[in-house]
Amino acid sequence: MAQVNLNVTELKGFVNHIITNNRFLQKEGKNPVSVEVVGESGIGKTSSIVELASENDLKFVKLNLAQIEELGDLVGFPVRQFQMYKEKIVKSNSNNINMVTATQRAAGASLANLNSQVTKKVGMWVDELAVQEYLKNGYKMTGKNRMSYCAPEWIADAKAGGILLLDDWNRADTRFIQAVMELIDRQTYISWTLPKDWHIILTANPDNGDYMVNTVDSAQKTRYITANLKFDVNVWAKWAEEAGIDTRCINFLLLHPELVTQETNARSITTFFNAISSFDNFEDNLSTIQMIGEGSVGDAFASMFTTFINNKLDKLVTPKDLLTHDNEQYILGELRSCIGKDDSYRADIASTLSTRLANYAVVYSKENTINQKITERLITLCTKDYFTNDLKYLIVRTIFSGNKQKFNKMMMNPEIIKMTIK
Repeated sequence: MAQVNLNVTELKGFVNHIITNNRFLQKEGKNPVSVEVVGESGIGKTSSIVELASENDLKFVKLNLAQIEELGDLVGFPVRQFQMYKEKIVKSNSNNINMVTATQRAAGASLANLNSQVTKKVGMWVDELAVQEYLKNGYKMTGKNRMSYCAPEWIADAKAGGILLLDDWNRADTRFIQAVMELIDRQTYISWTLPKDWHIILTANPDNGDYMVNTVDSAQKTRYITANLKFDVNVWAKWAEEAGIDTRCINFLLLHPELVTQETNARSITTFFNAISSFDNFEDNLSTIQMIGEGSVGDAFASMFTTFINNKLDKLVTPKDLLTHDNEQYILGELRSCIGKDDSYRADIASTLSTRLANYAVVYSKENTINQKITERLITLCTKDYFTNDLKYLIVRTIFSGNKQKFNKMMMNPEIIKMTIK
């Protein structure tokens, strides 16, 4: 199956493009494009779309197709409709002979006496329960009726501008999969249509034998674009920094990204991290942490985490201290003791701390002023020999891409300029 592999950041940019393009297509009278996001459970498929909707000020409706039991909850319920009309009196222009019909001429109507004509307005379909009310207001029956579908409750109050998320759609009963095909393709279902500027996103688990999913046939696959969501520890670390995940835990996952698997996914890992974040000292609570870990992320992950603690790696210098600690010489000494030098240099720890520093600086800049002291600290960290040239470049690139305006004084440093040109 054709698909593109993306991390969360790339996915959001991709879907943003689809939304922009859909608006263009709708202006041209063409059908919008739907997107299917495939990924392991807990990888962030749904949460990334929720964030995207919020960032774009779009309404958000989520339907978990695997949990819907009645088809009517998805597409609305059938209702009988009757065609009705109302006689409308239209003033005639006596100076325009074209306003006089052939029937009227045959009846001997003259232009002089013809002050008005009766026309029949046909084509209004009325739900069965509303027929009597329309009859009271002067409407008449044509004798024609049809079965239709009323709009479902979830769309009743929907206005222009929104995302409809069909969650876990390939886990749904085949009835629901068939029912949404027209909706995915044309944004309509028999007798109702999604409001303007609505965009359909589907989420699905991989059809690789590890999940109980229904196989989607080739004809159905042509109705949408598929994006395969992959876990990226650096993207997760940036999110974790913004979400306030325990700094020690972020360090651990950056050091051991290989521990993220189908069974031990990003969701369960985050749950574990939140469950232990109240411990000021991990070393004093090893047995409890081990038990919590075994119950949330499994024995192997829990054992690696306790080894991390036993090796004092939970006590690495924090990015906050690297950026804002008053005693620069002290904090730079702490950094050196963490990463070592020459033959004792810990490239893995250096990589972790450089990523943390860059992400923290971007998050910090959103709510704080980057003063001269912080600027000078960053210049020191990016020009001296604490990190390799590659890591220093990555720090600079991350910071500038995150908030270039806030760090403009840092950009004016000759050594930084030289680094970015290279």
